[in-house]
Amino acid sequence: MAFKSILTIVTDPKGAASQIDAAVALARREDAHLDVLCIGVDRTQTGYYYAGATAILTQEAYNQAKEEAASAEAAVRQRLEAEDIRWGVDTAVAQIGALGGPVAMLARFSDLVVLAKPYGKSVNPAAEAILEAALFEGRAPILVLPEGYEGADFGKRIVLAWNQSDESLIAARAALPLLKAATAVDITIIDPPSHGPERSDPGGMLSQLLSRHGVHAEVSVLAKTLPKTSEVLSRHARDINADLIVMGAYGHSRFREAILGGATRNMLEMTEVPVFMAH
Repeated sequence: MAFKSILTIVTDPKGAASQIDAAVALARREDAHLDVLCIGVDRTQTGYYYAGATAILTQEAYNQAKEEAASAEAAVRQRLEAEDIRWGVDTAVAQIGALGGPVAMLARFSDLVVLAKPYGKSVNPAAEAILEAALFEGRAPILVLPEGYEGADFGKRIVLAWNQSDESLIAARAALPLLKAATAVDITIIDPPSHGPERSDPGGMLSQLLSRHGVHAEVSVLAKTLPKTSEVLSRHARDINADLIVMGAYGHSRFREAILGGATRNMLEMTEVPVFMAH
C-alpha cells in the first residue's frame, strides 16, 4: 500500500500556509492526489436571547462561516494553481461539535490526513476537534506537523513507539509505506511489563513482521526515567536524530486524556518532529 490519496483540512489559509506547503510536498513525493477541505466554523453559542434573536444570530453566524469557507477556498485554489501535483478543493460549514460529518466523509476515503499541531497559543480552537474527527470517525491515519514545519523531508530515521497495544499495531501497519522507505527504524519500548506475552523478547514479533516487508528495524528497550512516557520518547528521538515518530493514538479515552493527560496529548503538545498517529 502507498499513500495515493492525501487530505489536509484548512480553516485559516494564512495560519495553515506551512501545513499546505508540507501537504503539497508530500503529495509530490508520494505521487499522490491532494484534497484540501476548507471549513468555515460556525461559532454560534446556545444561550438565552430575546424573542427572535436566536434565529437572527444563527443566520448571521452561518453566513459568516460560509464567507470564511469561500475565502479560504479562493486562497487555497490560488496557492495550488501553479503546482505540478493532482489536487482538488472542497468546502464545508459546520459548528465545532458537528465537524465530524464533513471531516469524516473525506478522511474515510483518504490514505493519510496531514494536519498541523492542534495545541499552542495561536491554534484555532477547531484544530483538536478536526484531528479527533479524522482519527475516530474518519478512521484515517494522521500526520501531525510541528509548528512552522514545511516540506516532506522526513521519514529517513523513524522511532516506532511500541507498547503491544492495538493502537500501536494499527499505527505500525498504517505506516508501512514510510517504514519501508526509511533508512533506519527504531522500535522503541518503554518499561515493558515483566509478565507480558513479549517478556522474553520485547518487540521481537513486530520486528519479524516488519523484516518480512523489507524494513530494517532495531529494538530499543528504555526505562521510564522521566515523569512522562512522551518525554522519554521525545528524548530518545533526539538522541538518535529521528525525523519522524510513529505511535498509536488515544490508548485511553479522549475524555481521560483531556482531563488527566496522556501520551497522545503530551506528544502532540511537545513534538519537534512530525508524528504519524493511528487509532
